[in-house]
Amino acid sequence: MKRLATLAAALGCLLPLAGNAQAAPASAPPAADARVHWIDKNTLAWPKGLGDPARPHRLVHDSGSFPLTREPGGLTAEQRAKHPHLAHHDAFRLDARGKERTALRGKLRAETDRVSTGVQIPGVLDDLYAAAAGKARLGPVFRDGRPTLSVWAPTARRVDLELDGRTVAMRRDAASGIWSATGPRDWTGKPYRYAVTVPSPAAGKTVTNLVTDPYSTALTADSARSLVTDLAAPALAPPGWRTLRKPPAVPLRNAQIQELHIRDFSAADRTARHPGGYRAFTDPGSDGMRHLKSLADAGTSYAHLLPAFDFATVPERRTDQATPACDLPALPADSPRQQECVGQAAARDAYNWGYDPLHYTVPEGSYASDPDGTRRTVEFRQMVQGLAGAGLRTVMDVVYNHTAAAGQDPKSVLDRIVPGYYHRLLDDGTVATSTCCANTAPEHAMMGKLVVDSVVTWAKEYKVDGFRFDLMGHHPKANVLAVRAALDALTPARDGVDGKAVILYGEGWDFGEVAGDARFVQATQRNMAGTGIATFSDRARDAIRGGGPFDGDPRAQGFASGLFTDPNGATPGTPDEQRARLLHAQDLVKVGLTGNLADYRFTDSAGRDVRGADVDYNGSPAGYAAAPGDALAYADAHDNETLYDALAFKLPRGTAPADRARMQVLAMATAALSQGPALSQAGTDLLRSKSLDRNSYDSGDWFNAVHWDCAQGNGFGRGLPPARDNADKWPYAAPLLADPALRPGCGPVRAASAAYRDLLRIRTTEKAFDHATTAAVQRDVTFPLSGRDETPGVITMRLPGLTVVLNATPHERSQRIGALAGTAHTLHPVQAGGADPTVKSASYAVGTGTFTVPGRTVAVFRQEG
Repeated sequence: MKRLATLAAALGCLLPLAGNAQAAPASAPPAADARVHWIDKNTLAWPKGLGDPARPHRLVHDSGSFPLTREPGGLTAEQRAKHPHLAHHDAFRLDARGKERTALRGKLRAETDRVSTGVQIPGVLDDLYAAAAGKARLGPVFRDGRPTLSVWAPTARRVDLELDGRTVAMRRDAASGIWSATGPRDWTGKPYRYAVTVPSPAAGKTVTNLVTDPYSTALTADSARSLVTDLAAPALAPPGWRTLRKPPAVPLRNAQIQELHIRDFSAADRTARHPGGYRAFTDPGSDGMRHLKSLADAGTSYAHLLPAFDFATVPERRTDQATPACDLPALPADSPRQQECVGQAAARDAYNWGYDPLHYTVPEGSYASDPDGTRRTVEFRQMVQGLAGAGLRTVMDVVYNHTAAAGQDPKSVLDRIVPGYYHRLLDDGTVATSTCCANTAPEHAMMGKLVVDSVVTWAKEYKVDGFRFDLMGHHPKANVLAVRAALDALTPARDGVDGKAVILYGEGWDFGEVAGDARFVQATQRNMAGTGIATFSDRARDAIRGGGPFDGDPRAQGFASGLFTDPNGATPGTPDEQRARLLHAQDLVKVGLTGNLADYRFTDSAGRDVRGADVDYNGSPAGYAAAPGDALAYADAHDNETLYDALAFKLPRGTAPADRARMQVLAMATAALSQGPALSQAGTDLLRSKSLDRNSYDSGDWFNAVHWDCAQGNGFGRGLPPARDNADKWPYAAPLLADPALRPGCGPVRAASAAYRDLLRIRTTEKAFDHATTAAVQRDVTFPLSGRDETPGVITMRLPGLTVVLNATPHERSQRIGALAGTAHTLHPVQAGGADPTVKSASYAVGTGTFTVPGRTVAVFRQEG
């Protein structure tokens, strides 16, 4: 639990919108005064101890009040199952005699003697409206060229359509709570927004909000207005879009994923014709595209794009974007001036990771050549085409778990249309913010519908091949499975895409107000096992790197950073204690290599017969997957330090650049050579650095750009990282950044990238890495030298026809497998003819079954005959 609390606290600092001049200051949340829940048409859940239960209770509305009758048995079993966090509340029955809908369109208070509190209404709204509204198509819908605009606003007293300077009355459907208006063909292309007159708890009164469409398909610049747009219009299809042929679909269990940020991709690419935007992916001759193609040729199958939907914190017009006013390259490598200068421009620069959603189903405008209109749609599609041309399918990072703002904030869209519904409220009625921002509530029917509808739109209209769910554990498992079912229903004949080939994965962390399935069965690591939807595995990641992502001292070592075998002098513990930690880390890496399988059995470093689930990871089972493909392996991603920067902190200071590169490849290999999918951050194979920045979401191009040309450096030594999230690490960082020996130069960069691509070729061409079931992995994957006598710093893995030796020590090591004596093995032909001269000295003694591998080397041997 301590680890989960630390994680939640850290996540709370990831996207602090306050102080960002582009985003309006966050509005105050609703007063902490909505403690009673109206959970269905006839029932209120009332907290025990809130007033005297024997006294009269009533629900007060604008036209009077409804008397409430206490149910002696409390909530029913069905109600408790649907609302587990309210299971111990008292239950009060009301009979509104058909006036529920009218009452919900005004101010509500729950009262008894000396108690008056607001009322949370998502449950009753779902009970009254979800059945009808859930089947409806919202946003712009075209029939025979005529658009209908529809918005769900069941608590609104009035909704008008403001269309291109005029007002059009909208019609309310009583059963669904949806307001709609149908217009002529010439509405197409016109800007619009809704004028929603609605009671607002945040404002404490009825207000008229001018709001864009949550189901927008296009926007004007800076999201000021929605646009009446038909995504099927031929004018929005770039040449070749209708007949686009994607690279063959790769099953999730075999996916090799390259995670990248659109602006990072081309910000430092001097050959890119369209730096910082979608069209940078349409230039096959750019440094970035040539590198992506080389990775695709080696086996990378997906490009995972950080959020590319419309987000809140970047001015979309380039003329409005600020740039740092300093001569950044002239400043010393360990100077605080770079981060100061970047920080002064950060509020209005062109950079943000984009985890602050504004409109979920419109491409971000700052990446388009013209944000004012539909160019963003055309150019997003061109980007998908460009990636496909390079041999890559496209994954989108989606962030449905929170919004940029709530309440009456100008950046709040959902909450100004149906106040108190789309966000998850705490016991007192305030909006939960455990994800860093205003948490949404996909457990509510219409928020869950928005998630499903949005994903399906991206898949159908933009030909997106996969989705990575940010903080997926804050979604109900049922919601993510509904996304899977909706995608599976898409067919090439009817929809233009094969939805079954679309992959899904996400962050299955378990924390916050939903932790432990407190409100619903969550989409967490444990719960998603067996669904075919993968979750990121932090188990092997931490064992590989050493320590954890939130350590106060970043120098703690792990398997791939020299723990025990190459001590840095700062890692705590005696040599015996470090050895024991290393051997346990090796057990975690082995579990990772099997695909994090819960039921895989092997001999651990203590000589015990264990399952993956028996291996401890900070008090939790290391193995949780039911099959390969349930867990996604990675050594680094956009969060936390890049792998190079982590190793800069952890490896001994005097480690040569060439050896740092070798350790980087070894760390990447533990993910790439595992059963199941693997992800790598863009540029990691090029030893990418962010100058030790652990949270670069708003650190600008200076710290974030990927330097595809090694002559530009790898990003290390560009000044101390921003104080906001790194000041406590500056005493460790400054000496490293000032050391020119830690800037690797082109030799190590090129060597690391080539060696990694060789490993990708092996991983994606050898069937031994493709197992679909736990039983198959149990049968075919072994660690023959595990046990009390295994070599610290070395893992040996046997697969059908292959032996993999990962030697993380600085020195040559021999691994004898007596059962293989007399059988012939040679270095895998990809490595034997590959780019790494060191691995070519790896050898095998047939008489004894002994594999000998150089230090800091991954060697793959193939059995002959």
